[in-house]
Amino acid sequence: MRKMKAAIFVEPGRIVLDEKPMPDVGPLDALVRVTTTTICGTDIHILKGEYPVKRGLTIGHEPVGVIEKLGSAVQGYEEGERVVAGAITPSGHSAACLAGCSSQDGVGTRHGFKPIGGWKFGNTIDGCQAEYVLVPDAMANLARVPKGLTDEQVLMCPDIMSTGFSGAENGDVKLGDTVAVFAQGPIGLCATAGAKLRGATTIIGVESVAARREMSLRLGASHVVDFREVDPVEEIMRLTDGRGVDVAIEALGSQSTFEGALRVLRPGGTLSSLGVYSSDLTIPLGPFGAGLSDIRIVSSLCPGGKERMRRLMSVVASGRVDLRPLVTHRFTLDEIEQAYELFGHQRDGVLKVAITASFA
Repeated sequence: MRKMKAAIFVEPGRIVLDEKPMPDVGPLDALVRVTTTTICGTDIHILKGEYPVKRGLTIGHEPVGVIEKLGSAVQGYEEGERVVAGAITPSGHSAACLAGCSSQDGVGTRHGFKPIGGWKFGNTIDGCQAEYVLVPDAMANLARVPKGLTDEQVLMCPDIMSTGFSGAENGDVKLGDTVAVFAQGPIGLCATAGAKLRGATTIIGVESVAARREMSLRLGASHVVDFREVDPVEEIMRLTDGRGVDVAIEALGSQSTFEGALRVLRPGGTLSSLGVYSSDLTIPLGPFGAGLSDIRIVSSLCPGGKERMRRLMSVVASGRVDLRPLVTHRFTLDEIEQAYELFGHQRDGVLKVAITASFA
């Protein structure tokens, strides 16, 4: 039996590089040789035991690679093609997918909906921090990488670009809007870039880390508020002359950032929530207008599937956004434990890491 290297969840506090059997390829699957992947904040939640997964699972959900082998029923692809697959891998045929909610894919359930069901890599099936990854429902999920684009140019498409952009899209950012983005980590930075692409003319980031504030301005923010220096709600209200923002995007997942995003909304505005929350949220009565202020609160899980990936890579190919500067550190798969140590402790100004195949 052929074996491959993979980053495996052992127990809370331990993800290790080890060997495991190469996966068998089913009729609708594709085996992809991973050339570049990365580590996500969600992987750190798994490492810390804050998000439960089964022991022995290969972690990771952001693959760029080359088709190694195709299932017998897969059509329209060729072995050897460069591809990406989204962090979310919908079946394409569940009720949720057909209703336009593919991230909540409930394939195999009676009614066809399952909360967070589209997130399979590194959650319910083996993920991408390995030499090879098995992509389910390949015809719904494999997107060819356009010629001329490097792995690092498309590395953010599977997750943080898709997630961050969805914050602006689901917030319905319009031409001329004023937008606030609470937290300028990788997801928040992509939300800032997405708001700019959607036509926002004033974008206010909230961030305390100097390198992230600088990157926020580089990706389209008009102002970045350091919450250690000023009250972000008061400062955003000052910057908007008391009006508030049309759209507030929450990109961290805490009570304080959620509440801050709500407090800076104008009446009739939209709070677009991207954060992953670990406890119940409280909605303050005043900013909520006692339920009468026409405020919308929407949440998003990273959109996936091949058409989403094609569109995102088209944006990259057009030159309208360049997320390569988010890659601040590079490691090989053999060094992935060191990469986790760096990324998990947010040392040395890290934003995102690129993990390249040991054989690349």
